[in-house]
Amino acid sequence: MRTVAVTKIGSLRDPDEATRGRIGVVDFPDQPLGPEDVRIRVAYAAICGSDPHLAEGFFGTDVPIGLGHELSGVIEALGEQAHRNGLKVGDRVAGNFLRFCGTCSPCREGRQQFCEYFQEYNRPGMSETITWHESQVYKLPDSVSLLKGCLLEPTSVAVRIADKTHIKVGDRVVICGGGPIGQLCLQVLKLYGATSLTLIEPIAERREMALRNGADFVIDPIAEDQGSRAGEITEGNGYDIVVDASGSPRAVKGLLDLAASGATVVYGAMYPQDFEMPLNLSDYLYLKELTLTGVFVSPYAFPRALRVLPHLQLGELTQAVFDLEDATEAFAVHVSGKYPKVVIRCNHIDNE
Repeated sequence: MRTVAVTKIGSLRDPDEATRGRIGVVDFPDQPLGPEDVRIRVAYAAICGSDPHLAEGFFGTDVPIGLGHELSGVIEALGEQAHRNGLKVGDRVAGNFLRFCGTCSPCREGRQQFCEYFQEYNRPGMSETITWHESQVYKLPDSVSLLKGCLLEPTSVAVRIADKTHIKVGDRVVICGGGPIGQLCLQVLKLYGATSLTLIEPIAERREMALRNGADFVIDPIAEDQGSRAGEITEGNGYDIVVDASGSPRAVKGLLDLAASGATVVYGAMYPQDFEMPLNLSDYLYLKELTLTGVFVSPYAFPRALRVLPHLQLGELTQAVFDLEDATEAFAVHVSGKYPKVVIRCNHIDNE
């Protein structure tokens, strides 16, 4: 089956073509259909901000490395035991790219994000088809198109981030980074009753998008003093919740200063492996009693993400669509930052 894959390790942003990473379409063997498996004809697979990190060798350097974990499609085959969830051939679905084993100690303790065996079932979704265990698959609501349905996985990340903030109605919230996760977090936290809801983002179009989708304020960290502006918005009190969705070492350094005493700070992005951020324990943990946490993957969040999906504005995150054969161009557009999200159409499916 045709699959989008890293074919050469290196940064996709490298100006030197000789050392630049490369994305292409390769042939991978079809995945076997086990008794509890579901085979999906993939309609759409969105490019995640983490995908270029795979090209840089973040998770290994043996190429080709199949890509894609944000996807939607239509069921075309079911294993003989894959009927516990009521799934049927022809159902429009999306799902969780990870299968949690359910038997290791973290899974049995309700901490599936630390499953010791989830990599055994990590399969590339930017493909003509994908075969998942039935536990990974969720039927899309009739009101959600396949195009928008491929955003179920990043929506689950936004839901999990919201869980980790322990938000209360009326909490003042700031989000750094106006990419897909930042925009989805903004909409989800708005539903929770966030106030003084602020997005910090240097790209004007993404700030404008945030205002259209519920932000009360936006801050340009290049043209404005974000500390002074945050002080004006919160009347000098700071934000009760601070979320980083940028993954930028430069951006995260000043975020702790925006937090109110007793605030929760969630680092909800992937960061360079060698990045270390200085932290004054006396100022931030002793005197301000900040709670600092992060997010890896999203166990338990998918059912709620599925229910909230019809209530989100997703059109601006699904406007850039490329066919599978044009995956190289799609990734070039992604790294250019022209669009907040780029989607690959893996198959043309009638009942979208």
